[in-house]
Amino acid sequence: MGLVLACSQSVAGNASTRLLFDPTAAGSANRFKVSSGQVTVSASKYTVEPGVVVSVLPADQDYPGVDLKLEPESGWDLSEFGHVEAKITNLGKTGVAVSMRLDNAGDWRNSPWNTEQKFIEPGKTETLKVIFGYAYGYKPDYKLDPSKIINLKLFTGKVREAVQFRIDSIIAAGPASEMPHLQANSIRVAPDFGFLIGGGSGMQSMKQVTSKTGKLTASASGVAISFAADTEERSVIIKPDVGRWDLRRYLQVDLKLKNTGREPIEPRLTLLSNGGSTAAATTAPIAPGATGVLVASFIPTTPWQGPSDIKGKTLEGAGGTKFTSDTVSALVIALPSATTAQSFEIESAIAGVSTSRLPDWLGKRPPVQGDWVETFVDNFDGSVIDQSRWSVVGPNYWDKNSRWSKDNVIIGGGKLRLHYERRTGPHNDEPNGAVKDHSSGYLATYGKWTQKYGYFEARMKLPTAPGLWPAFWMMPDRGVKAGEEWRRQDTTNGGMEFDIMEHLTRWGPYRLNIAMHWDGFGKEHKSTGSSNIYFAPDAEGFVTTGLLWETGKVVYYVNGAEVARWENARISDVPADLMFTLPMGGWDNSPLDDTKLPDDFVIDYVRCWQRKDRKDSLGARQ
Repeated sequence: MGLVLACSQSVAGNASTRLLFDPTAAGSANRFKVSSGQVTVSASKYTVEPGVVVSVLPADQDYPGVDLKLEPESGWDLSEFGHVEAKITNLGKTGVAVSMRLDNAGDWRNSPWNTEQKFIEPGKTETLKVIFGYAYGYKPDYKLDPSKIINLKLFTGKVREAVQFRIDSIIAAGPASEMPHLQANSIRVAPDFGFLIGGGSGMQSMKQVTSKTGKLTASASGVAISFAADTEERSVIIKPDVGRWDLRRYLQVDLKLKNTGREPIEPRLTLLSNGGSTAAATTAPIAPGATGVLVASFIPTTPWQGPSDIKGKTLEGAGGTKFTSDTVSALVIALPSATTAQSFEIESAIAGVSTSRLPDWLGKRPPVQGDWVETFVDNFDGSVIDQSRWSVVGPNYWDKNSRWSKDNVIIGGGKLRLHYERRTGPHNDEPNGAVKDHSSGYLATYGKWTQKYGYFEARMKLPTAPGLWPAFWMMPDRGVKAGEEWRRQDTTNGGMEFDIMEHLTRWGPYRLNIAMHWDGFGKEHKSTGSSNIYFAPDAEGFVTTGLLWETGKVVYYVNGAEVARWENARISDVPADLMFTLPMGGWDNSPLDDTKLPDDFVIDYVRCWQRKDRKDSLGARQ
């Protein structure tokens, strides 16, 4: 099995260190540059406790702190070490969270840095350690180049009362290519070829299978379990050897059992994860001597349902699933209680992928009956983009690190591709546009086509490079009479953002997000939806997502199956345009990995319909 994260190499055997900051040196406080007037630095008054004291007064700055002036000024080559550590003492009367950040050159918004944080109680001393390539709890992060460290920053958060801490020392230590020592539950095990048990999985079966009431013995094919007569609770738990299974590349687990008892058995299989559990998988009764397979799918059995009350800030829905496929902690096999003895053998547990069986109506009409008319269709069969419908330039509010270029909107072979690559140029190809190092494509009908209500569908193939954020979505557009773009696309006053398909590549290829946002994007912002929409791709690896939007109701579909529904008077009644975007980033994504680029967000077709009786809401040019 492959470890996504692994236990550390021992640092104890590496005695080599490098002093980066000497607290006893003359003028040591002069090596620190403060971030603002609310921060001051001074040398410690006590020779027995040398260091530099950082004092922070209350103010509105989000991250007050200090930068260490490097020696030499050109930067540090720390390639022979694995981390930088700072010893910090809290001199204040309240606890303080102190962070340390190491930077490479580049735009800070493109994340060329690693950061760790420690909460330090009053009077206590803690060692704050940044391991190259890891951040915030030693999660894999930006692949910092230790030979090109250009800055070290120590800072805290916005403070309500004065805080004071002392920098006692800063050193480089640890072996090159060091990996963090992780809590066991933080380790992710990616099973080779999906084998959790059997198939040469390397699993130590007897060590990883437990049961409170069953008797376990090794068998030629796996693990044998027997329950005595009148045993009420009959369950078996299978766990990874360490940490959690990372099953992002899969959609289900197939468990193969052989009934070795004298009575039929009716087992149930549930997968547990940090986020939640799957629905229980069942099968027809397995006869004595027969073998059965239980398929635990990540796809929930009931669609997500939106909240009935939208007065609060946290708007949780119901149904769907909260299962997270990258944090699978256990497989649970349960039998109904019985008065007779029962036994079975676990022969294998294998993670796999299935494909969708698509309904006949998909791509041809909306999912509900009615007198519908097609209002918008683009199959991208030509050689150039139809600029009467689509714009390939626009704003990028989402990652600040990518720029749009018409050259990254590519048509060919009946498909359109938003092409993401490392290529420097100005945003929207405009001479005065902000220059970015990553280029991508943008596609929107803003200013050219809108529709209120109806059914909106697109067939897409998602990129896989870590750190990308493809989306198919809609934003309000009230037309030119509303004024500036932000007024036209305001999500207050009845407007709403619809995220029909939003994907973070860290999730693996079979999970997406649907969401609704309204009441602006400031302090009154509200949203609801589910980021645990699992789906099986079609035979060609595409996913087709759709939105049915009616008065006071929205229903989301993936490959023709309903995955989410919300009925509420707040559902938007403002016409909206279509958008396809491919920035980097997102709220739960991995750092961008340039070595996996270029990559494409492929769009096969876009089709929209409207009921004939809604003549005032037919698709319209703006």
